[in-house]
Amino acid sequence: MKNKTLTYREALKTAIGEAMRNDERVFLMGEDVGNYGGCYAVSKGLSEEFGSDRVIDTPLSESGFVGAGIGAAIGGMRPIVEVMTVNFSLLALDQIVNNAATLRHMSGNQIGVAFGYTYGHWVPANN
Repeated sequence: MKNKTLTYREALKTAIGEAMRNDERVFLMGEDVGNYGGCYAVSKGLSEEFGSDRVIDTPLSESGFVGAGIGAAIGGMRPIVEVMTVNFSLLALDQIVNNAATLRHMSGNQIGVAFGYTYGHWVPANN
């Protein structure tokens, strides 16, 4: 198999697309991720492939849609929540630090929400 060089953006788009193809519970949400393709074009074309039910444009409310992603993960979905830039993630810090990060402890180990954060893309998932 020949190695292919990918940009970081292409690697993220490939991984998100594969995750969405392999699991119907996976969906993408964030500002301008739909028809616009995201502020860094990571989600360009995903709306056409998966439709607006799985590639969801959100309003400019980072705390709101990050919280919605946490709730969806608790409910068994696999949301991929895109926050445009690292500085905008500070607007959702309460959701990340006081909700997602404490759910396992606060629920007596019954609920887990894991997430990774990579330069503008936050990927929550159930454990």
